[in-house]
Amino acid sequence: MDRVSLHKLFKSPGPVVIPVVHVLDIAQTERNLRIVIGEGAAGAFLINHDFSVERFLPIVREIRGRFPAIWFGVNFLAVTGREAFPVLGELQGQGVPVDAYWADDARIDERRPPEDQPEAEEIAASRAASRWQGVYFGGTAFKKQREVASKDYCVAAGLAAMRMDVVTTSGVATGQAVDMTKVAAFRRGVGEAALALASGVTPENAACYGTEVDCFLVATGINREGDFYTIDPRRLAQLMKVTMAMGNGSSGE
Repeated sequence: MDRVSLHKLFKSPGPVVIPVVHVLDIAQTERNLRIVIGEGAAGAFLINHDFSVERFLPIVREIRGRFPAIWFGVNFLAVTGREAFPVLGELQGQGVPVDAYWADDARIDERRPPEDQPEAEEIAASRAASRWQGVYFGGTAFKKQREVASKDYCVAAGLAAMRMDVVTTSGVATGQAVDMTKVAAFRRGVGEAALALASGVTPENAACYGTEVDCFLVATGINREGDFYTIDPRRLAQLMKVTMAMGNGSSGE
């Protein structure tokens, strides 16, 4: 997906803000999604940080039933698209559409040539076979995965752009901002493809990323202080204000 198409999809001239909800239960997820809706964010990602995919799926089904129109995606923790896409296709066939899948590891191997990416190709084949129709956010040089040398960021990003909708990278750990040299290397690598950041974005630093980044997947930066599971509406509103200003060509200050 090119970056223009991503911004058109979400009707957002500035970086698209997608809050991440670390799911505990249905009630907690619903409370957070109502904050997301209330502050005008594009949608949300739900992640099963504390329990299995099997326990997560009934929550996904219930949330879709309660919010039939909201855009939301999922991250099945430590699960690649190869295993996730058949599940997403099955949910879609059951009338439970999930709009996006975010994998922490898209299995891109910058040490191999472009035509020799066996794991990424398996994931692509799984996606095609599933007939799932959502947007694939693929983690590349992502936190807690195999380390990628900084000199190879540009190559890794270019390989990723061939095999997913939104190339997604992060800082070194949850809540850690992405170094701007890494962002610049990824932008060179992906060209005009869509690029997302998935750690360390806050209302205070979002404008630093300028026009390089198309989408922020954000949790810690907008959560209540010391609370991993609850979005702070004031923090989300601040981030939305900043990104709207970025889309209008100002710094947001």
